[in-house]
Amino acid sequence: MKKAIVLSLALTLALGMTGCAKTENAPAAESSVEAVSEASSEAAEETTTEAAEETSTAAEEASKSEGVLNYEEYMAAELDSEVVVETYVQAKQSWWEDKATVYTQDQDGAYFVYNMACSEEDYEKLVPGTKIKVTGYKSEWSGEVEITDAAFEIVEGDTYLAPVKDVTAMLGTDELIDYQNQYVAFKGMTVEAAGQDESGNDVAYLYNWDGSGTDGDDLYFSVSLNGETYSFVVESYLCDNTTDVYAAVKNLQIGDVIDMEGYLYWYEGVNPHIISVTAAK
Repeated sequence: MKKAIVLSLALTLALGMTGCAKTENAPAAESSVEAVSEASSEAAEETTTEAAEETSTAAEEASKSEGVLNYEEYMAAELDSEVVVETYVQAKQSWWEDKATVYTQDQDGAYFVYNMACSEEDYEKLVPGTKIKVTGYKSEWSGEVEITDAAFEIVEGDTYLAPVKDVTAMLGTDELIDYQNQYVAFKGMTVEAAGQDESGNDVAYLYNWDGSGTDGDDLYFSVSLNGETYSFVVESYLCDNTTDVYAAVKNLQIGDVIDMEGYLYWYEGVNPHIISVTAAK
């Protein structure tokens, strides 16, 4: 309505000035007509953009089945309550004894689904981008919010792979947890000593968090930014010792500056599951 009033006033002003310009000021009339044209174009562009955004939002809501929660509703749900979400597989962590653990995400947020009932045959179908409807219980374990005791069904149709979100600047802030379980990046971080070896020498990584493991177990390493140090991990179920990222972490040297990508897992604080490590650009 406001756009219509502004446009109407602009047209009235332009017509009045055009009448005067017949005898004295033709260039002013041309300028006024151009101004009205620009105003009309801007108003139309804004209206089109708003309409597109509203249509996109409506389409996303309409694409969800009845009874399915959006991400905001899911996060507002009580712990231990039953939840139903529709989301997209981003990566598979593990499968055993007909149970699967997967990282999933939609356009609004991410859902870590732990030990979901799944046959080995169906597990093979859960390729990245696949849309699934998950019914389970919202749970929390050491700060990690996840869906447990779940069942799922594949939803045919659209697919989605989340773009990576750079959250480096959010490290150490309360805002970071809002991106829990999402596909994220950390850039320009410095490798610190993760612990000591049997000889007491500083080392860049440990097998398991306390160094008690061997090759093939989780790899823990420490990185710092702005004077704060954080513990990151290569989760061996997600990326085993045959993967590039596992080898990259084993080749780290204290003092290296690196870029990383992974899933923003939470365990007593930020504890990302890293899937890529490269030298900082």
